[in-house]
Amino acid sequence: MKTLRKVLVVDDDPVVARSFDRVLSGKGYAVINARDGEEALRKLKDEQYDVVFTDIRMPGMSGIDVARQVKAKQPWLPVVIVTGYGTEENEAQARSAGVSGFLHKPLTPDMIEETAHKALLERDAAPAMQPAAEAVAAPVAVATAPEARGALKSIALFVAAPFIGLFYLVVGPIVGLAMLAWMGMKALAGRRAVRKAATFAKNVALFLAAPFIGLVYALLFPFIGLGMLAWNGVKALTNRPGTQ
Repeated sequence: MKTLRKVLVVDDDPVVARSFDRVLSGKGYAVINARDGEEALRKLKDEQYDVVFTDIRMPGMSGIDVARQVKAKQPWLPVVIVTGYGTEENEAQARSAGVSGFLHKPLTPDMIEETAHKALLERDAAPAMQPAAEAVAAPVAVATAPEARGALKSIALFVAAPFIGLFYLVVGPIVGLAMLAWMGMKALAGRRAVRKAATFAKNVALFLAAPFIGLVYALLFPFIGLGMLAWNGVKALTNRPGTQ
């Protein structure tokens, strides 16, 4: 099923709105009417339209003011001025507001259909400027500052991951070897310290024991000497000739 193109007609004269509806309704258009500029802007805020036709003279906001506000918010949306006061000044102001064209009253069916078709061709020729329909119909979710920072952090980590892996691949073995060498040197130093401590303790023990060892020798030496002399004397006597 073909989607209807939506046309917003802004005019305080109901006869004009009925004219657009009578001409365009059977040709693939849905015609919606707004009685003044304020109502038109409210409708444009709530729904998406394909073309806007606005009278130039209305109570309150003029058609040129409507065109300026529409083009400021939706620059891709064609706006056509409908007027029975086609002065050069009005047309200059309307063109400066960015309108797509003019319809001069009295209107004919061919004028309405041809102008609508031309305006839609203009809209379709610039698709890059048009937002997606979903974006217009639904509120746009705005990321909060923490979410944005989290997303940036994730992207940065994703980009940096290969370089971090390469760094660990190259530097890891070097760091591992350095740690093993340091631990080996520490173990050797510990062993040397143990040996030095043992030697020092031995020397201290000998130093402390020396007086006692000397005293033992001093006390025992006369007895040892006398014993040795007695032993030698007995041996000499037993070895004399004639004693056998």
